[in-house]
Amino acid sequence: MPKNRNTFSSLGVLGRRLAGRAAHAGWRWMQRAGAVTAETPGGLRFGAIGDGTRLAFPQGTVFGEPWIRLGACCIIAEQVTLTAGMLPDLDLGPEPLLVLGDGVVLGRGSHVIADAPITIGNDVFCGPGVYITSTNHSYDDPHEPVGRQWPRSAPVEIGPGCWLGTGAVILPGARLGRNVVVAAGSVVRGEVPDHAVVAGAPARIVRRWEPESGWQPPLRTPAPRPVPEGVTSEQLRALAALEADGESSPAGV
Repeated sequence: MPKNRNTFSSLGVLGRRLAGRAAHAGWRWMQRAGAVTAETPGGLRFGAIGDGTRLAFPQGTVFGEPWIRLGACCIIAEQVTLTAGMLPDLDLGPEPLLVLGDGVVLGRGSHVIADAPITIGNDVFCGPGVYITSTNHSYDDPHEPVGRQWPRSAPVEIGPGCWLGTGAVILPGARLGRNVVVAAGSVVRGEVPDHAVVAGAPARIVRRWEPESGWQPPLRTPAPRPVPEGVTSEQLRALAALEADGESSPAGV
């Protein structure tokens, strides 16, 4: 009997392993088949979707696609919400409401809610869980539930080259300049100038770059060394391995 129980136990483990492999293989197939691109838009009909742009599967809530324009080489991670208008199936007029430039990255679980126009410039990178909205609840009437009061809307502009950290919130009316860094968890409203770092809720400028004086306050960490031209990825991996071996050596050599 012990041998039989061991046999059945081994068969059960083998069955679970095979089922797990099949499930993972099936999920990878679904991720590939369910991704949205210019060549494979599925049921989504965006106003424009550039070459090389990919919306990972599974997508989040997406509606108002005719008024959404996506540039080239954008990366839209899983469960990202992209909406134009307050509700699906509205006629929003001749102009787009949500425009993403080329090379935009939206991290997993981010939301971009465009009831008024939202423009995101080229090469804007967003971490996971970023929330960008052009509409906010109002609370003018103290006797009416906030969720039942008509919201306020204002356009949002995010300049090229910005970095929005995990969990950042961009509120209606915000205008970010070029290469702005938004710290994780910050809540941004109003105008932010070029080459600024903002942090907090509400976000405030904590560092800024000027042509005459550079970064103020000065950066505390040295600038990363640029990769020399012609260096291959294999060479970089070999160099990283050598540096790791050197750090683990007691003599540091």
